[in-house]
Amino acid sequence: MCFIGLEGTKLSNKKLVYISILVSQALVLNIVESFIPVPIPVPGIKIGLANIVTLVTILLFGFKESLIVVIMRTLLAQLLVGNLTSFLYSVSGGILSACIMFFVYKRYSKYFSLVGVSVFGSVAHNVGQLFVAALIINNFLIFSYLPVLMIAGIIMGVFTGLVANYFKKYIKNVKYDSKW
Repeated sequence: MCFIGLEGTKLSNKKLVYISILVSQALVLNIVESFIPVPIPVPGIKIGLANIVTLVTILLFGFKESLIVVIMRTLLAQLLVGNLTSFLYSVSGGILSACIMFFVYKRYSKYFSLVGVSVFGSVAHNVGQLFVAALIINNFLIFSYLPVLMIAGIIMGVFTGLVANYFKKYIKNVKYDSKW
């Protein structure tokens, strides 16, 4: 038995279980993060703990699976605590972040560590959210807010990248069936 995921990706039962666990971990981190006060009172600045799971998914599986994790985590989080507008912000930022992180990881990993990949993803997440905000409020002047979000994205990206880098050594020991 298999499950058809994003864009017709076939997922075996074993792979589906792994991805479900990753979605659950990302969802828990997302909820935990909502209880952590950010010392800077600037809207949109978050630690990005769920980004750790996205990085781990890229390392373990690849692009399509990381998109499944991002979309499912975002959808479930918004069903629990969000609304349509916050869903649009989160999913756009998450998808752009996953795309950029995968691209940088696959093409430029000899130049950028996992921390660098995470920083790219964090900044991309902020750009994606600002783009959706500009569309919603019909004003692209909101991009003047980007320098503040980029500084925060770099700081938070370094943190989540360091955490993901810590897990990377354990991921290398994960043995999985290549017939997935």
